[in-house]
Amino acid sequence: MKKVILLCASPRPSGNTYQVLEECASVIEEEGLEVEIIPLVGKRIQSCIACGRCSELDECSLDDGLNDIITKIRGAEGFIVGSPVYFGTARGDVMSALQRIGYVSMATDNFLSWMVGGPIAVARRGGQTSTLQEMLMFYLINDMIVPGSTYWNMVFGWAPGDVQDDDEGMKTIRRFGYNVASLIKKISE
Repeated sequence: MKKVILLCASPRPSGNTYQVLEECASVIEEEGLEVEIIPLVGKRIQSCIACGRCSELDECSLDDGLNDIITKIRGAEGFIVGSPVYFGTARGDVMSALQRIGYVSMATDNFLSWMVGGPIAVARRGGQTSTLQEMLMFYLINDMIVPGSTYWNMVFGWAPGDVQDDDEGMKTIRRFGYNVASLIKKISE
């Protein structure tokens, strides 16, 4: 069965970013694909140290749990990353994770190439577009396929649950999830 991994960068187990990814995941499941949401909660993701050992090891040399996530991504056809916005950018740990995931892919078997997915940003008020642009660079440099939606993949919310009141944002995320699933199925034909 085709699978999509959704990486949640929120430090809160049931926060707004996680809720948005659950909404996206439910649409992908309705389309007949398997999904797994992987939270970064409690993980201490380190920055890449540019040691280059991933080409020898076929994984990252740093031992902080990211290799388990990389293994799951390797077995998927889709990869979506959701991040809350902190000071106009994505959380630092998710950017460290993406850089290391990309480095391992490029240094080994290019497992990200032609994978379908894209970024999602969640914020109280602003900074979503810069966060989307920041995360989108990961997708483009790794030869990935990013489908669009009816608007940018952003949802507004501050207190846990506020995202449920952003009808337009959630509609955009549902359409994005549908597009990811549809494209994966189309490529597989």
